[in-house]
Amino acid sequence: MRFLGRTCVSLSKCCFSLSFFLFASLCSAADLTGNWVVAQPNATDGTIRKTYFDLKQDGAKITGHIRVTQFYYSIKESTGGPDAFTLTGSMMDGHNERTVKYEGKLVGDELQLGTRRNADAPLTSLVAQRAPAGEGAYPAKLPLPALHKVPDNGLARTPPMGWNSWNKFAGRVDDAGVRGMADAMASNGMKEAGYIYVNIDDTWEAGRDAKGNILTNKKFPDMKALADYVHSKGLKIGIYSSPGPETCAGYPGTYGHEEQDAKTWAAWGIDYIKYDWCSARNIYSDEEMQAVYQEMGDALRAAGRPIVYSLCQYGRADVWKWGPDVGGNLWRTTGDIRDTWASMTNIGFKQDQLAPWAKPGHFNDPDMLEIGNGGMNDDEYRTHMSLWSILAAPLLAGNDLRDVPQNIMAILTNRDVIAIDQDKAAKQGSRVWQSGDQEIWVRQLDGGDRAVAIFNRGAAPAPVDTQVAKLKPGRIRDLWTHKEEVLEAGPHPVTVPAHGVVLWRVK
Repeated sequence: MRFLGRTCVSLSKCCFSLSFFLFASLCSAADLTGNWVVAQPNATDGTIRKTYFDLKQDGAKITGHIRVTQFYYSIKESTGGPDAFTLTGSMMDGHNERTVKYEGKLVGDELQLGTRRNADAPLTSLVAQRAPAGEGAYPAKLPLPALHKVPDNGLARTPPMGWNSWNKFAGRVDDAGVRGMADAMASNGMKEAGYIYVNIDDTWEAGRDAKGNILTNKKFPDMKALADYVHSKGLKIGIYSSPGPETCAGYPGTYGHEEQDAKTWAAWGIDYIKYDWCSARNIYSDEEMQAVYQEMGDALRAAGRPIVYSLCQYGRADVWKWGPDVGGNLWRTTGDIRDTWASMTNIGFKQDQLAPWAKPGHFNDPDMLEIGNGGMNDDEYRTHMSLWSILAAPLLAGNDLRDVPQNIMAILTNRDVIAIDQDKAAKQGSRVWQSGDQEIWVRQLDGGDRAVAIFNRGAAPAPVDTQVAKLKPGRIRDLWTHKEEVLEAGPHPVTVPAHGVVLWRVK
């Protein structure tokens, strides 16, 4: 550059301007400013997952945004520069802050990056290339419709029953697996017990064609043919999407294509849609949520096929108060369940106050069943099944139905317990008594019967005298032992197993 400077002085002032431009260009080459993309091919489904880093370097400070799967982070902290830097992205997820951290350096024209899922996890290495300015930017907010009431679709007069792929298979779900589940459900007694929906969760999506139609990835080569196969078994099929640009796993959502996608699903023969808030949080506020879900409710109604509408937005914005108004048949009231006693009980026993909002065609949804996935014992799984039935909750199995142990099948297909869940009065039960780890819940049934569940959340067997619940005398059927006896006035002690339940139908 010193040589260029001397040459420019001897030639003309314009040469000085040229040398300054070249100097600036060489300096900017070592700057992190720019739009960067990490493109990761997924060999399983044929898609390419992209993470964008839109960065601006100002001295030792780096600002901008990181877009990864459903999340859109603003960079709130940074250190260093091209030779070695760290980035901390932050976003609000409801009332909780979510963060992501990267470390890296600029090598040539590549960003070499590393990130960890948590502090103890190994470093995941990534390489980012420069991308055109604006690529990967979050879309602008589209206008929302004025609020109105979507007519009831007449479906799901009792809580939906079936199977969902996520709890067991997550992103490993594919066409062959879904066909296998349909085969199993149709032959192992689950269909006869009332389980009819075979629901595909996230990761079936690819991109869109030139006309904007949603495409399936190579795990699902022909969704219409798959739907026809499931229907041939006397079952129904469900699918998954999000009102945001991405689903929870980072696949294409319906954003800006609501009517188009609803018509596509109807043409495929879809009978059930789980609609997950996910990346919509990055565009809309919770106050706008009702209008967002109403938009899909209208689209489903216009699609010309009966489709059960499941709202999945984790109980935000008091969804139980407006879920029916947007055409919803069920709405999630909690975060995601896990296959643990702590997760299941923390979710299930918090549903008491929502009982007034359940009615035929419209149900509170405390998430899918974990029965059979191995994280709990049989007494705990019986508690899971009993509590969900007292709650008039959807019963969506989440295990591998192709190889179900007899003890697990007995829990999932207990007709007496299922009859409580499927009672046509569709009244959700509620807690009537609690003392420490012991609780009694009662559900009023059609025709005057009552379902009574005596729960023991403690780690040791416990006696409970059911007269504390002020139950009227009547004939009792124990729904797990299938034995009958008479409930008379006065003391009626029962011993409840650790983490277990005694479930009665009282005439």
